[in-house]
Amino acid sequence: MPVLHNRVSNQELWARMLAEREPRTTVSFYRYFTLRDPRGFRDDFYRALTALQVFGRVYIAAEGINAQISVPQSRFNALREVLSAMHPQLDGLRLNVALDDDGKSFWVLRMKVRPRIVADGIEDPTFNLANVGRYLKAEDVNAIADDPDALFVDMRNHYEYEVGHFDNAIEIPSDTFREQLTLVVDMLQHDKDKKIVMYCTGGIRCEKASAWMLHNGFKNVYHVEGGIIEYARRVREKGLPLKFTGKNFVFDGRLGERITPDIIAHCHQCSAPCDSHTNCRNQGCHLLFIQCSICADNYDGCCSVICQEELTLPLSEQRSRYAGRKNGMKIFNKSRERLQLTLTGDDPTQK
Repeated sequence: MPVLHNRVSNQELWARMLAEREPRTTVSFYRYFTLRDPRGFRDDFYRALTALQVFGRVYIAAEGINAQISVPQSRFNALREVLSAMHPQLDGLRLNVALDDDGKSFWVLRMKVRPRIVADGIEDPTFNLANVGRYLKAEDVNAIADDPDALFVDMRNHYEYEVGHFDNAIEIPSDTFREQLTLVVDMLQHDKDKKIVMYCTGGIRCEKASAWMLHNGFKNVYHVEGGIIEYARRVREKGLPLKFTGKNFVFDGRLGERITPDIIAHCHQCSAPCDSHTNCRNQGCHLLFIQCSICADNYDGCCSVICQEELTLPLSEQRSRYAGRKNGMKIFNKSRERLQLTLTGDDPTQK
């Protein structure tokens, strides 16, 4: 039986990917549907994608599938055929093709079985995931964006919202989707009569969130079909005006897709206009944060002087310091203060 997981080092896999001659296409997709044997599905799907030389990250659960991958361009149609053959629910599945793609998004295939494809913390057995809000295509999004009775709600993490969002969208300031689901219901209790338009990167979080809002008594709930990725693609194809400003954060090696040239975020070290996410070069930290090119030079790609100095220590001493260190979520977090301001009604960005 073939090995159903990777056994080659990341360094070698990265080098192999860079040496490839054929361009790759970065694709994301998801589908909520019932899988009776997630483990068996995972193994069969792993074999099929490995045969196509697909790289990426795939999560499988009893509630469905969530994937971000790259595929050699010549095998894109074969990918569609594999999906159709894997399960009837995947036949004709929408594939969100990356907008700003260098083909270097992934260099290994990782496929995991999880309790949920999106961790939500929902334990209510009466929650109906199939009862979702109404889908909005790009032209519908633009039309409802001009409706004063509509609220756009960003169901992404605070660091995603920071670099780009729909105009006048409400931020649900949090690090996790699980926490957001509780917060969004609380924050919008007085807006139940308004049109609630939910969106996220590719559609998977806002689709579940729309069902959660309906479950909690909201009536006029919508969500952007295919998320920001599909919206921006259709807007470009149809020559429509963009209602999204800035960059779309993505969870792969690119860390972002440019939607508009506007830079609405700031370097977390010097506050200069910047929307380039990076990870601290100190592997004992690896913090995700925004850093401009000047600070990258001044701090050697680190998030602080402390990490910069630690990076100069002998490797053995660095590793001894890393041992037992707790780094939390490893994300630069401005959301806690923002959350308190939002809940008390004092946040000027939400007015």
